[in-house]
Amino acid sequence: MTTVIGLTGGIASGKSLVSTYLKEKGLPVIDADVVAHEVVAPGQPLVKALIKEFGEKITEGDGINRQALGEIIFANPEKRQKLNSLMHPAIFAKMMMTLSDYQKQQEPIVILDIPLLFESNRLELYDKIWVVAVDEETQKQRLMLRNDLTEQEAVQRITSQLPLAEKIQRADTVIDNNGTPTATFEQVDVALAAVVCDS
Repeated sequence: MTTVIGLTGGIASGKSLVSTYLKEKGLPVIDADVVAHEVVAPGQPLVKALIKEFGEKITEGDGINRQALGEIIFANPEKRQKLNSLMHPAIFAKMMMTLSDYQKQQEPIVILDIPLLFESNRLELYDKIWVVAVDEETQKQRLMLRNDLTEQEAVQRITSQLPLAEKIQRADTVIDNNGTPTATFEQVDVALAAVVCDS
């Protein structure tokens, strides 16, 4: 029996830090962001659909310029919704195939790393939901630094997602990432130990 952990958080909350740590511990992690890159790789059927919807300006070689696409969708909720309606089914299908493979191999724990976990409305998939959280100011500052954004651009991206406070309320486990990476990793170890005890 495989325990499926849904790992999520807000943009720049430190979800990737936790995800990388879990991979280093040898746990299988299916990363929605990695899969999202794969489904818009040159030659994939989704590329044509995206160009048809958003125009030639999002092309880069045979693939998609993610930055150009990001500028369009973060400024326009309707365009963002349209992108999600095209991307999510392709990403989800690929993730489910990989999860099924791990279940056949009888992996005890599999992590699905999904930024829009709550928004995707497939909560029945997960045995446990972990949310990586930081306070709002830390989130904004980290995002500005990481993506070289203005304060306005950072706030725009943060508010395009479900508020972190709401995700925290709906989580089984909250990983507080306001402190050092070591402090974060200690919380992950405790949460993992609890999953092992329950299974």
